Amino acid sequence: MTNRQGIPIWYELITADADAAERFYGSVLGWRFERMPATPDMDYRIASAHSTAVAGLMQQPDGQQMPLRWLIYFGVEDVDHSARDAGQAGASVHVPPTDIPEVGRFAFLSDPQGALFYLMRGASEEDSRAFRCGENVPQGHAIWNELTAADPDAAIAFYGALLGLRREGGMPMGELGDYSFIHAGPDCIGAVMGEVPNGQPGWLVYFSVDDIDEAVNRLGQAGGRAVQGPDEIPGNCFALVAEDDRGARFGLVGPRTG
Repeated sequence: MTNRQGIPIWYELITADADAAERFYGSVLGWRFERMPATPDMDYRIASAHSTAVAGLMQQPDGQQMPLRWLIYFGVEDVDHSARDAGQAGASVHVPPTDIPEVGRFAFLSDPQGALFYLMRGASEEDSRAFRCGENVPQGHAIWNELTAADPDAAIAFYGALLGLRREGGMPMGELGDYSFIHAGPDCIGAVMGEVPNGQPGWLVYFSVDDIDEAVNRLGQAGGRAVQGPDEIPGNCFALVAEDDRGARFGLVGPRTG
């Protein structure tokens, strides 16, 4: 894929029940799913919003301990070079650079503070549209990427050196420190902040919805719950931190139209 280095190009939920996850996110976000050809050790499903592929659901393979949570793939030009640099900077490489035929090359890592993420160079020359920033982002696309870290400055320095992300702007959070915006080129892709009450360390993905109140209703009906919010944010929108029916955290962002 030709996306700018550091742009999130894919999102993936590792789940203990792919059927339940498909029902849940289909209800809350309106995703449609396509199952990839089955293999003995993998059940993988592609989620689409308005005919655009935006995320994957992966059934946790039997007998393997994997994090049951949402993960981000960051686009890089050279996976091998970036994985090597990450390791030298204190990251742990859990899956070394590996090819997926007709999909691309990836590596799975945790940063020096333990946050999990992927590096990827897609096989396609077309840009990924899984992440969209700006106004009027269609429902179901990722719209914000938020990292909670014990040492936010160290996290920003790590991803800055590795992916070229830079800190530009932010909001003070009182005793909790700053909510620092991070950019890949001209695009603001999310923020980094310190640990907060009832928060979880690592990356959190927010998905766009057409109406935050209707989304909250769908969330509850599907068996999920709101953890924080909806809270008003700049741009006449509201943000919500949620858990799905299996406890995996994600976020929702959208206007209040009623």
